[in-house]
Amino acid sequence: MVPHLITALAGPLNELEQRILDATPAIERWFRLEWMEHTPPIYAAIDIRNAGFKVAPTDTNLYPADWHNLAGDVLPLAVQAAQAAIEKICPEARNLLIVPKNGTPSDSDLANLARLRQIFGMVGLNVRYGSIDPALKKNAVYPLPEGDDTGGPITFEPAQRIGPSALRLGLKHFDPCTILLNNPLAAGAPGILEDLYEQYLLPPLQAGWTVRRMSRHYQCHDDICKRFGKLLGLDPWLIHPLFAACGEIAPGARPDAAVLREQVHALLAKIRRKYREYGIHDKPFAIIKARGHPLHLVTVRDVKELDALLERLPKCKGDADQAAFGPAAGDLLVQEGIAEAGQIDGAAAEPVVYTIDRYVVGGYHRLRQQQAGPHGHYVPLAFPGSVQPPRLARPGHDEIAASNRFYLYGVVGRLALVAASYELEATDPQVLALHEEAA
Repeated sequence: MVPHLITALAGPLNELEQRILDATPAIERWFRLEWMEHTPPIYAAIDIRNAGFKVAPTDTNLYPADWHNLAGDVLPLAVQAAQAAIEKICPEARNLLIVPKNGTPSDSDLANLARLRQIFGMVGLNVRYGSIDPALKKNAVYPLPEGDDTGGPITFEPAQRIGPSALRLGLKHFDPCTILLNNPLAAGAPGILEDLYEQYLLPPLQAGWTVRRMSRHYQCHDDICKRFGKLLGLDPWLIHPLFAACGEIAPGARPDAAVLREQVHALLAKIRRKYREYGIHDKPFAIIKARGHPLHLVTVRDVKELDALLERLPKCKGDADQAAFGPAAGDLLVQEGIAEAGQIDGAAAEPVVYTIDRYVVGGYHRLRQQQAGPHGHYVPLAFPGSVQPPRLARPGHDEIAASNRFYLYGVVGRLALVAASYELEATDPQVLALHEEAA
């Protein structure tokens, strides 16, 4: 299902889509060369906003959940991508250990894990779930939600160090070659996941938000989009959100008001200049991001609104927030706000792109309102443009236009994926150790 774009500024978007379609051979070669030099994350989910005049990523999650919200007909594509990833990582792999989130899983968590089991099971792997939750002392069996036909119950087993000198992670009578983390490691990497011997831990530990920094990711994305834009003769702003880093902030701390005010003012001024350049009459806004902090995902449209917000800013909500996001300090970031112009059932339809290895395997539209309508809060999309060459749209052929739109989303998602690969390389402990030795 393709959302209806309600914006009156459809012209620039059509121009952007056409520029991408015309440059398809150059784009695919560009990505191919990037992946020759850099390793993509094992999987990712990229939030995208389509404002009608620009399309850009707003979040890149390297521990993606909600795999069950993808359309069932993309399963063969996901399996093919997972097969390529496993063949590259460990061709002789037989066992896969999935590490789920800590705590009691929700129905959504179970459906997500069941879909992952289905995908990697069809690759030819024996899949089991090893929990690193210290509260789990014995096996816990959870039935799948009613109507889920992706397999039997899910059993969480306490993960343990196994093998000579306890250098590997596994289960009793289960020694995996590869470990798939589906746990965001909000409180940091536990010791049980460190110093593993000849096992592939995917994603690596530095993919957790206790190490990752949004500012580093978007700086990598900015650099990549500038190179990509130069290749296509394209303004990078059309595919990249402007941002400003404001340092780090602990979950319960108050921000430096002067720095935050200055960065919000400067960012809004940059957005206004871009709006004037493209003849956009919308009022610009910014999103404050600070994971685990009350300021996270707060919208501001001017400095006065920010000042009023800071005056009534509460302290961190408490232990629940600390447990959810971890006690460590994280980025305080101001990011360009991009309003979603697409609607389904009268709700804003925000695209989310899913990848395995370097391949786009599908996604869905997340509907933003309390009553999301007859389709629910998630509307799957099949990404026909990710498996077929894009075609020129003709009047009255909405399905071709849909394919082109999905291809555009796939390109934007893969640019974020390249940025994530650069980001992980920059924080790889082995690479950092080599740099220290060289220095």
